[in-house]
Amino acid sequence: MSLLKIRNLEVSYGPVSVIRGISLEVREGDKVTILGANGAGKTTILRTISGLLRPEKGTVEFRGERIDGKEPDEIVRMGISQVAEGREIFPDLTVRENLRMGAFIRKDKGGVQTDLEKVLGYFPVLKDRQNQRAGTLSGGEQQMLAISRAFMSSPKLMLLDEPSLGLAPFLVAEIFRIINRMNREGTTILFVEQNARVALEVAGYGYILEVGRVVLENTSRELMENEDVKEFYLGIKEAGVRGTRRWKRKKKWR
Repeated sequence: MSLLKIRNLEVSYGPVSVIRGISLEVREGDKVTILGANGAGKTTILRTISGLLRPEKGTVEFRGERIDGKEPDEIVRMGISQVAEGREIFPDLTVRENLRMGAFIRKDKGGVQTDLEKVLGYFPVLKDRQNQRAGTLSGGEQQMLAISRAFMSSPKLMLLDEPSLGLAPFLVAEIFRIINRMNREGTTILFVEQNARVALEVAGYGYILEVGRVVLENTSRELMENEDVKEFYLGIKEAGVRGTRRWKRKKKWR
């Protein structure tokens, strides 16, 4: 079942066209990644889904309802949460207060308490620091907090923008382990990631962007076997093969 559908999306920053007719789909229960160089438009897609940007053309549908044009708080209430690049936690609030802020739209006190205990179980370090000011946490701990805070809104779809940015490899592995667990327990994941190898190992399906267009999409397994992906994203160059950067635009709609 399709949870999110984007069709022919076009988004600009002033006179600059950033997204140029992109279409993509995320099915319920999926883990989908968007890959591409800086400036390809990855973050713009997430911000448009969240209602922070308005498209010039195209549609964004969530659970069969158009959400392009809705306000960000409406979209959160519908079941979409985003973890922004740079974390954007509340540094002067405690860890526990940050988590409570993530649940501000909810009225089910019992469910909020259950989810609070759940995320503190996901990240025991946060449980140990729940009365500590968030701004004093390490970068990895702040990323854990940002993901946990987004989870507290009880989302059907979680958007993650560069979850591994600036983190040590062991922290990246830990964070993606929890993301996988959240996914297994019912949260659909759409994430942008610079680390293509990690992204394709985690995701089931991927889209590759260049200058605002989808140039390739397929299962992660198939993308990891693609010669251009190997050379330009995974750093693997086959002997005697020279990359051309001329992508074969074969779309494998699921």
